[in-house]
Parts: sequence; structure tokens; C-alpha cells
Amino acid sequence: MTFETGDIMDSNSTDRVLIVGGGPVGFGLAIELALHGIESTIVERRPDMHNVPKGQNLTQRTVEHFQRWGIDGALLDACTVPRTLWGGMTAYGTLVSGYHYDWLKREDVGQYYSAPNARLPQYCMEEVLRARAAELPQITVRLGWAAARIEQTDTGVDLEIRHEDSGERVILRGAYLVGADGSRSLVREQAGIRQQVSDHDRRMALLVFRSRAMEELMRTKFPDKGFLNVLSPELEGYWQFFGRVDMGDDATPPSWFFHAPVDAARELGPEDFRRYIQKAVGQDIDVDLVYTGFWDLRFAVAETYRVGRVFIAGDACHSHPPYGGYGVNNGLEDARNLGWKLAAVIRGWGGEGLLDSYSYERQPVFASVASDFIERSIFDDRAFLAGFSPSHDLAGFEAQWRTRAELAAEDVDRYAPHYAGSGIILGADGTTSAVGGHSFAARPGCHLAPVSTDEGVPLHRCSGSGFVLLAASEGVQADGLRQQVGANSIPVKLVAVGEADRKRMRASLVLVRPDGFVAWTDAEGGDLRDALAYATGWSVTRVD
Repeated sequence: MTFETGDIMDSNSTDRVLIVGGGPVGFGLAIELALHGIESTIVERRPDMHNVPKGQNLTQRTVEHFQRWGIDGALLDACTVPRTLWGGMTAYGTLVSGYHYDWLKREDVGQYYSAPNARLPQYCMEEVLRARAAELPQITVRLGWAAARIEQTDTGVDLEIRHEDSGERVILRGAYLVGADGSRSLVREQAGIRQQVSDHDRRMALLVFRSRAMEELMRTKFPDKGFLNVLSPELEGYWQFFGRVDMGDDATPPSWFFHAPVDAARELGPEDFRRYIQKAVGQDIDVDLVYTGFWDLRFAVAETYRVGRVFIAGDACHSHPPYGGYGVNNGLEDARNLGWKLAAVIRGWGGEGLLDSYSYERQPVFASVASDFIERSIFDDRAFLAGFSPSHDLAGFEAQWRTRAELAAEDVDRYAPHYAGSGIILGADGTTSAVGGHSFAARPGCHLAPVSTDEGVPLHRCSGSGFVLLAASEGVQADGLRQQVGANSIPVKLVAVGEADRKRMRASLVLVRPDGFVAWTDAEGGDLRDALAYATGWSVTRVD
């Protein structure tokens, strides 16, 4: 990673990607591009990282990205809370009401991924990403610079940037530009991309506080929990939400964050914030406020993620309440999806349809996240709170509470984003969505569960940056497959898998994309050469 000072980028800029925004999505995309040999420049307005502990709950799939980038160990080492305290819980009324059940147990689907899930503040995750970027010479970073204007041409994109302190202006030039610049994205605005917005007209507070009594309460009553959702009848289904940030030490109490709907009609002070926290807990506790802020509860999804040579990613194309950590997980998946596609087109083995596929694969996934998971939970909670109360019908309430606990356990399996409607996947037959299910079977458009070579090496350790063709180790003419694949300029690595994995995949040949999703299997019929033509954007069928 280098820091750039020149006025105009050099002639190699035609193969370079400009990235506006140096958060986790921007740095994740730069790392992904670098591992494909593609240069990028990150422009980030903030010289320093923020210190607000958001984006903590990382799925196993997200940690697979860090595994691909060679930093999953560093990520897990950066976690500020022991894994034994990562459990989630939903409570009724207050934390100490006596009614609670487990929530968001990501470990229940761990066998379908090659990496574990993780919990850590976003600023700790960003430190890991920046350290990795510093090792990669393909990445250039301009900290303290803000994007001012973008202009597309037939061959590239010009980006005018302005130094925040000196006011100096510089023009950067690249082949493509990606806006990873947050929910108020200048790139999205200047590209003319509209959003579909669902506003819930709720003012929400984000508080960070330290408390010895909160730690004692958790140790006594909920010793394995680290994030806690409180359903209060008066809040109409909107959550009060606690999350453990760190463990503190002898001199400093442990810290927590707290989200909650608050009164929008009046100015609030520290005592108001303490009362909100104590009411959700259900008893008086010491509260040392570290940070107070507000956000509006709304959903926004961009109508497209691409206009010509300009793309958007992360919060620039989708924003929502911080329920369950879906935002950062989807943003990093955007980076992984877009990164290999940009690299393929720049290197010449990807067709134009490949870049279009970024939008029609990722946009419906997040639309589904918003409607099928977050908003659905708000509306379901609202209906439950309006219809059941332990003070009016204890037996009915408790029966419904048990049913909710069972449904909460199923939600983790339901969250399995896939591209079943993608036009670049031969054999995909369905609608792209975040709602799915986990399976060891290789299904076109779906994430591939872990497999190993016939010598026992996990696939992620030997797959490289191109496509992988998994073939049964017995009964397959490997030389013939190499010849068939070699007729294309597409990077494909042939990997032999053992009989046990072949049976679990339910196919003898499985083509896997660089992002770990299945592009084709011989169980679906069709020809490998045709599958590669679709998977690289030279042939495209319908889109959602």
C-alpha cells in the first residue's frame, strides 16, 4: 500500500479501479482486486478511523472473505470478547423479566462454511483490513481527501478530489470507479442512481456506555450472552438492543452499546439516556456514557448498483437498521462479488454481461434482507406484542413465546443468500433472494459448502483466484477436462475431490466461481463450455 501525491495518475490508470470510501467495504474491495493483480486507489475523507462499535456481528460467510484475503486469523485475534460470550438472546419487557430465548445462533449452520463466525467492533475489523492492504503494492490510499466530482468517458472515469485541509484539488483517472462512500453517497448521487426508501419515522439513539453492574448482571444471569434484544410492548415492535463491546479491565468497566427508539419531540440529556438503558435492563445499574448519537430508522435500496463505469457498494447502495449485523456482511459480499468481476473484465476474460450481473445478483439479495428478515421481524414482533401479554393471558402468552423461540432457531438456516435467478448461471432456476437454506449439495447459484481434495486439503487452501472445476477423483478423464477448459482463456483450476465429497455434492463435476458460489454442475445437464460462457458474462439469460 502506498500514499499518492501526484496530480494525474499514470498511463496504467486504464487498468486501475478508483474506490471512494475507505471503510471495510472499500478496503475489502481493494484487497480482493489486489489478489487478482488489479491496482486500485482508495480515496477516504477521514484521516482516522471512527471509534463507534458498529458492524460487530460477522457471519461465517463474511469470515470466509477474510480467509480468502489471508487474514482470518488476524480477524479472530482482534476480537475483543471471548467466543464463549458471543451468544444472542431475545427478552420480553426487560432483560430480567424471566422471559427470554436464544437468538441468532450462527453456530447452528457452522458446518456449511469453512470459517467460523466472529464478533468484534468495526474499527477493530478495519485495522485488520488496513494492515493487510499495507502489504499489497497494488493498493494506493489517499487519506484526508474527499470526492468532489466524477465524469465518465468511453474508456474510463475521472475523479476530482479535494484535500480536506489545504483545499488542493487533484484529478485521478481509472478504468472504473466504485462508490463505497456510505448511505449519503456522493457517487450514487452524481451517477444519478435513485433509491427505494421505506421510512419508519423513528428516531433511534445509539449509546455506548460502561458499567460494572451490567457485567455482574450478565455474569449472574446470562453468562454466555453478548448481544441482547429487548421487546417492549410500548415500542410497537421496534427493538431495544444491547451488544457487548469489550471486557474492560481492573481500572475500566466493560463497555456496551445500546440502540433504542427515543422521544423525537424533545431534547435529550445524559439522565434521559441512563433511564432508557436502566428501563430496558429492568433495574438500576451504573451507567457511564461514552458516546451518544442518533440515527433515523429507514430502509433504502438503490434501484441499480451500476451506471456505465460507475458502481456503488455497501451502504451506498443499501442501508437499514442495525438489526442482526446484515449491513456490513452484505457490504463485504458486494466487494467479493464485484471484485472478481471487475478483474475478469480488465484482464479480458470477462464479458460485459459480467459487470451487469453485479447489480442483478446483489440488489435483490439486499431487498430480500430488508423485507424478509428485518422488516418482517418488526411487523411480527408488533403483532405478537399487540396480541399477547402475560398479564392478560399467561398461558396463551407462554405458548406463543415458545413458538417464537422455535421460529428464531430456524431463521439462521433461512438466511442463505443465493443467486438462483442470475442470468450468468447455467441451470439457475428461481428467484435471487436472501431466503434459502443450507445444504451440502452443490446447487447452481448457491454458496458451496466445504469440500476437500482427494488428498484431504481444504478447497480454500488451494483454489486460487480463478474458477475451480471440482471433479470426482475416480472415473474422470482429467486430461480431457483440461483440454476442454484450456480452449478458453478463462483461468480454471481442476481439483480432484474424494468420493465422500462427491456424494455430498450430488454431482461429479462442479464449477465454482471465484467468490465461492456454484456456477454449474453436471447434475443439472448442459455443457461445461456453455457454463463457462455464462459464468464469465459472454452469454446471459434472463435477469431478476
